[in-house]
Amino acid sequence: MTQKYTLLLLIFFLFTGFTFAQRAEIKEVKISGNVIDKETKLPLEYATIAFFNKNQNKIVTGGITNAKGDFNIPVPTGTYDITIEYISFKTITIPNKIISKNENLGVFSLEINAETLAEVEIIAEKTTVEIKLDKKIYNVGKDLTVSGGNVSDVLDNVPSVSVDADGNVALRGNDNVRILINGKPSGLVGLNSTEALKQLPAEAIDKVEVITSPSARYEAEGTAGILNIILRRSKLQGLNGSVTANVGHPDAAGISGNINYRTGNINLFNTTSYRYQETIGRWYNDVKYFDDNTPDLDEKRDWLDIRKGITTNTGIEWYINDSASLTTSVVYRDNNSENNSVNKLVQFNKITNTTSESERKDPEKEEDKTIQYALNFTKNFEASDHKLTFDFQYEDSNEDLNSLISIDGIESEIITTLEDQSNILLQSDYVVPIGEKSQIELGYRGDFTTRSTDFEVSLLDPESGNFEINNNLTNLFNFKQYNTAVYTQFGSKIDKFSYLIGLRFENTRITLDQPTTGDFSRKKINGLFPTVNINYEMSDSQSFTIGYNRRIRRPRGFMLNPFPSRSSITNVFQGNPDLNPTFSSTFEIGYLNKLDKLTISSSIYYSHSTEVMTFASRTTDETVIVDGEEFPVIARGPINLGEDIRYGFELNLNYSPTRKWRVNTDFNIYKFEREGEFNGVDLSANNLTWRARLTNKFTLPYDIDWQTNINFRGPSQDAQNDRKGIISTNLAFSKDFLKEKASIAFNVRDLFNTAFFSNDITAETFTAYQEIQFRGGRTFNLAFTYRFNQKKKRERQGGFDGGDGGMDM
Repeated sequence: MTQKYTLLLLIFFLFTGFTFAQRAEIKEVKISGNVIDKETKLPLEYATIAFFNKNQNKIVTGGITNAKGDFNIPVPTGTYDITIEYISFKTITIPNKIISKNENLGVFSLEINAETLAEVEIIAEKTTVEIKLDKKIYNVGKDLTVSGGNVSDVLDNVPSVSVDADGNVALRGNDNVRILINGKPSGLVGLNSTEALKQLPAEAIDKVEVITSPSARYEAEGTAGILNIILRRSKLQGLNGSVTANVGHPDAAGISGNINYRTGNINLFNTTSYRYQETIGRWYNDVKYFDDNTPDLDEKRDWLDIRKGITTNTGIEWYINDSASLTTSVVYRDNNSENNSVNKLVQFNKITNTTSESERKDPEKEEDKTIQYALNFTKNFEASDHKLTFDFQYEDSNEDLNSLISIDGIESEIITTLEDQSNILLQSDYVVPIGEKSQIELGYRGDFTTRSTDFEVSLLDPESGNFEINNNLTNLFNFKQYNTAVYTQFGSKIDKFSYLIGLRFENTRITLDQPTTGDFSRKKINGLFPTVNINYEMSDSQSFTIGYNRRIRRPRGFMLNPFPSRSSITNVFQGNPDLNPTFSSTFEIGYLNKLDKLTISSSIYYSHSTEVMTFASRTTDETVIVDGEEFPVIARGPINLGEDIRYGFELNLNYSPTRKWRVNTDFNIYKFEREGEFNGVDLSANNLTWRARLTNKFTLPYDIDWQTNINFRGPSQDAQNDRKGIISTNLAFSKDFLKEKASIAFNVRDLFNTAFFSNDITAETFTAYQEIQFRGGRTFNLAFTYRFNQKKKRERQGGFDGGDGGMDM
């Protein structure tokens, strides 16, 4: 094991060590200050500070402010005209300023410029990254391949993140990711996060926070980490917004819009979208049994999935005074889907060398509704960073599924699933500064979830011709999970070192109630979750980070439900009420270097998990009769399986050789080791796999933007699965017009129709080959966007790029 870690360290420093020698000794000093809104006293993030040298007749250097409105810029000694700018505000200029030593220029209060209120909202032209102590923040720019798309499309282009063909999100190859909206669980995600993320428009996103080493402030759920999606919202005076309409093939159409209006101390905001989409999919399963008396099965399923629905988020912010604000919002989501699947089953009798066929149709209709009420109160005290916040959130979701199954043209089975979930969230955080460079934080969180699943199966009685409820298959499952947590953390900065150390305690109470069988159980889980994040700034462009955190993965309700599904009579999914949570400890070292045209971000990481939850296939004691032949039922479900070790190296490069050409690449290679057995079968695994992404954006003549994304996923293996590698290509073109108020974009996803999953399965009594393609191959989309009272933010000619490489406690 030591040799493996040594090899990773050598790779890490090979990529990063060579850059130290490139920094020539120059005489420069640090110029700092703070920029705020004169009216609201709030900090202005992304305000631009530029240093113009008259002798050289150019901007020598510059920078932008961080979330606190602070800037700290290295400047060569000399005489400059200094400008402080922010769109829609009056520019402040300091002429002929002599720069000879480290200096704090103080606080700059910018005033609204009434003549430029038509340009109050800033839409980023390119994606930038900020490195914080406990997270990376990707400010989502103009990504052509997701124009007219959804949140899943955006996440699939964020470094470290991958989204499979069914919309399942993974972070560094680990699918146990906690997804938050604006820092909290949201009704925009609902009961089924995969479906909900497909309904939320890409244009609604402002930034994505990738948190692989969460501090104690964040809930401990999610062994891979946290993805926090920040929605776009303007807080500047006036009215602004945008509307996007799109059409696509296979049949797809949608319209979405966001609007903000602020007058005085009131800010109103709304994001609404309606989407219609048809998706073609296929599933193939070829099963060969070792027993000659059991026929082999060749199963094919094709489906057409139709999704449509509306999602809206409306709220109001009231700035009570200069230091306090109150925000209320309502989220409403009403989605419907219709899935028409045809399952063809061909069985081959190895003794008689004969085949027989049967066809199973499963038209399924789903209604999914969510409503959420949220309240946030924020109080900023006189001292910088002294803050109190309180959040309350209530959410109610229900999901109803109905299907009428027919076999060989005869209606034989009705399945109804009614799910209802309610959630109450209470959270409060308090931050107190200690001196100038330290602070302590403490908080409470209560998350109370109740979920009911009513599953009813009715079978056709051949004698009466009526459908009758089958009590052996019908069940009611009630699930409650109450989480309460308290935490504290302390952060400080000493010269070039910053650190943030915290401890979180969480108590979980789970109740399982099965009235159908009379089973009832309670389980209590207590856990301590320490976090450590350290940052060392070698310079304003280079920094090292070290992070450690302990996380938990709790089983979800459907994983605990012991009653089998009915999507196939020979292959069923069955939950495990005895499932225990997974605990994971993660350690990582990161490195960031910002050169003139190249930004390097890299990390090595190690994770160790116990009581690992994974899915295993097994043959059951039950059998079914298909065309007179008896088949064993294969059940797949979650189990606890020993320990996992995962370690790897991650590299992200951003290169901009010219203002018209930008290249981004993301590479992640990791080793996966697993130890454990199930039912006497060794399910240990030892697997090396990798993922890579290459994005190339180039501006053609007539200002037409051309973007290509190529995604790779390497092959992977474990004890039962041998998954093949996948490559997919996306292509897009875009053109702005009407003085950048409007744009049109055309994109093609999966250009070469290669994004499908294939897998060889080896179990104790059978082998199987599977292929799955959820999106049905190549898709086309045309999107039109119109912006009113919005203006894009483009790069300055000085060539510097924004981004904060320092700490933000």
